[in-house]
Amino acid sequence: MNTDDLRQQLMTQGLNQSELANNPFKQFEAWYGTSIESKLHEPGAMSLATVDVDGQPWQRIVLLKLFDEKGFVFFTNYEGRKAQQIALNPKVSLLFPWHALGRQVKITGEAEKISTAESLKYFITRPRGSQLGAWASQQSQMISSRSILETMVDSMKNKYVDKEVPLPPFWGGYRVNPVTFEFWQARDSRLHDRFIYQKNESATWFSARLAP
Repeated sequence: MNTDDLRQQLMTQGLNQSELANNPFKQFEAWYGTSIESKLHEPGAMSLATVDVDGQPWQRIVLLKLFDEKGFVFFTNYEGRKAQQIALNPKVSLLFPWHALGRQVKITGEAEKISTAESLKYFITRPRGSQLGAWASQQSQMISSRSILETMVDSMKNKYVDKEVPLPPFWGGYRVNPVTFEFWQARDSRLHDRFIYQKNESATWFSARLAP
């Protein structure tokens, strides 16, 4: 089934509360699995929103690298803009825009650094070029030309020729610990199905329908 046919099928079926998993992580796993099976391009691409010291929101696309019931993990430079903003205000939001399926997942929560051991475990699986690039780029800093960046990469290649590239001390992962999930399914006539998961006073997840 192509994505157009699947989208129409999902829109016709809709999303019913009785069909939702009790645990939002399980619901996400099911939807994420569908996005992978549908061969969507970069199903793990998610918009990460942070807020700066002036209250100005910023967004960028980052890649989901792993998730479990502890949260959603992405990797970045700890000295870049997003990291500086997270240090000031760890409250963030994530958005998975699976437009081809008529679906979105919105997540709010707090971001925290993962352990160095966890970051290293992932770093050693990256292509060597990406490892060198992590060392070469002073993320979010102004540079006068691309040649400066290319020169830095060449310098790193020479420095680590015939050597393993070590984990930069300024690079690693963040885990977003969710506070809310929203699952959005497109329907005809803009009468979309929306369900939000939140925790009650006993820290148990519950879901509720939202008006579109």
